[in-house]
Amino acid sequence: MNELEWHRQMRALREPVSPRRDMWPDIEAALDANAGARIPPARVSRRQAWLLAAGFAGLSLLAGGLNLQLQRTQQAEAPASDIASVAHWKPADPRLAGAAVELDAARMELQQAIQQAPHSPALQRLLDRTEKRQLQLRQMENQAG
Repeated sequence: MNELEWHRQMRALREPVSPRRDMWPDIEAALDANAGARIPPARVSRRQAWLLAAGFAGLSLLAGGLNLQLQRTQQAEAPASDIASVAHWKPADPRLAGAAVELDAARMELQQAIQQAPHSPALQRLLDRTEKRQLQLRQMENQAG
């Protein structure tokens, strides 16, 4: 085969070719046969399934993290109501009064430090411990009489 023959065959490929027989009757018969059949649902590819699962997992983690942060914020604010009741307490016993003044001063300093570093767990633990000591001091006064 020479180059001239090859070019002639290539030009022949550009020409439309009609089928040897009419295909429309077969297509119509196949469509009519499948008209009553149930069409299967579209299949989801594995990649789409993994992306959907990863998206759901990410949203779940986000919701859990927000819930945890909200609970921590509420727990940090909860002792503030207890502080108001303990803050202006002055025991009648002079031995307890000195301790009450010291604990109240420590609590106020810790609150100021927490305002500067609100996410410090160490400061929060110290504040909680100071508030517990104030409540214990109050219970000691009630037990003493």
